[in-house]
Amino acid sequence: MSGWKRWQNYATMAFGVLLFVTPFVFGDTAQTVAAASAYIIGALLFLAGLLAATMRDAGSVELIPVVLGVVAFVAPWLLGFTAVTAVAWAAWILGVLAVLNAGGTFLAAARRTTTA
Repeated sequence: MSGWKRWQNYATMAFGVLLFVTPFVFGDTAQTVAAASAYIIGALLFLAGLLAATMRDAGSVELIPVVLGVVAFVAPWLLGFTAVTAVAWAAWILGVLAVLNAGGTFLAAARRTTTA
């Protein structure tokens, strides 16, 4: 299946955009660590979805959003911005969604290659 036809890649890009704009929406741009992590991880998540969308067979490329989703999920604890609740909750929720979305796509691609 062509990469541009997989809805999961568009969802990954949307998760990245949502994480990127979270500090702006909730007015937490003064919290530099929280905002910077949202900007960086959001941009990387968007780019990972874009990369997976451009690949015809995105088998191992789907691991990148999974790793970024895990990083987004643990970032509030590791970087110490759990008190910035809006950005922390966005990171937790979007991190889980990114892992579930890209992980499901990766498992489906792996299952397809083993049965073929």
